[in-house]
Amino acid sequence: MKGGARLAGDVAVGGAKNSALKLMAVALLAEGRSVVANVPRITDIAIMGEVLRRLGCDVELKGNEAIIDVPAEPGAEADYDLVRRLRASICVLGPLLARRGFVRVALPGGDMIGSRGLDMHVSGLARMGAEISNEHGFVIASAPQGLRGSKIWLDFPSVGATENLLMAAVLARGVTEIDNAAREPEIVDICDMLTAMGARIEGAGTSTLIVEGVDGPLKPVQHTTVGDRIVGGTWAYAAAMTRGDVTVHGVRPEFLDIALDKLVQAGATVEPGDNKFRVRMTERPKSVDIVTLPYPGFATDLLPMALGLAAVAEGSSLITENIFDGRFMFVNEMVRLGADIRTDGHHAVVNGRDRLSGAPVRATDIRAGAGLVIAGLCADGVTEVGEVHHIDRGYPDFVSDLANLGVEVERTDVPEPTFDF
Repeated sequence: MKGGARLAGDVAVGGAKNSALKLMAVALLAEGRSVVANVPRITDIAIMGEVLRRLGCDVELKGNEAIIDVPAEPGAEADYDLVRRLRASICVLGPLLARRGFVRVALPGGDMIGSRGLDMHVSGLARMGAEISNEHGFVIASAPQGLRGSKIWLDFPSVGATENLLMAAVLARGVTEIDNAAREPEIVDICDMLTAMGARIEGAGTSTLIVEGVDGPLKPVQHTTVGDRIVGGTWAYAAAMTRGDVTVHGVRPEFLDIALDKLVQAGATVEPGDNKFRVRMTERPKSVDIVTLPYPGFATDLLPMALGLAAVAEGSSLITENIFDGRFMFVNEMVRLGADIRTDGHHAVVNGRDRLSGAPVRATDIRAGAGLVIAGLCADGVTEVGEVHHIDRGYPDFVSDLANLGVEVERTDVPEPTFDF
């Protein structure tokens, strides 16, 4: 990838990875055929499809649709060989427990960006009457008498815990109240699909979700996934960093209010529209301080892009990460590109430079990989980003989108080095 590019043009963003994966799990709650549309063409979707197949579902990934036929009695075990590759597959825990009364799910793997325990999932389900144990690397949960409604307080507005408890609660007896629930647009998306299936949910998009369990079976539906705000935010920051002019289609700008406001503070012009927005930057960005927080705060998944913006901005920026304790793992790779970054705990002080310098770097997770590519656009010379399979997990058609926006970029397979002994 050759640096010095100015991004210009239009880019279309597909469905949110963090929503589509969970919507596929929502389908488990209703016997019959559900269709999840606007699904991104990424590896994680294929893995989730295989998770569902092993649970007895018939899954067809066709274009941007996931067509899921759910049997009367889906399986109750998710194996380690798939769950370790896709942390999101833990979200089958709630719906399977609600439908089958028993579930055995391997403890997940996932990105190396910090500790993400399942304590809130487990304690919330226990309050709903589940008996839960951890044996031989599996979470084993049973509710032979069915789940019952309960009042649950989350210590942190965890997206994953909110999703699992929400999916379990729709078939529980009585009313479940989830306080300090996550408020992300992806949570609202799940609530919309569940409501269309016949669930009774109040408070979607607020910190309190009230779920009245239904007696009868839910019905399969067709649902369109919400646009991916993180991919949209990545293109917004790329436009600002390269002093470009990019219109992003397929994402509602209100989902990125704080992130886009930070770009305005940095000197960009942002024009919101109907499910689209335009970002223009003519001068070098000004430094801005950024703090990640649960939604509607600045998204932790956009932190690598915030660091990239700070690295080429005029002045010094303080970037604070409050969600994942390992999010700064990739900073050494940014330093290889010439960025002046010093970290201390969950703070990073970044002294902006006019240009970065191309170098070989390595992606450590999805967002770090995208952030390194965008930073490479602001570097002199050529930047090689390795281990791009991480990027593939969140950004379909990333290389072609970059090329369409004016970047000189190619993807190559690099052979493993061999050594003589």
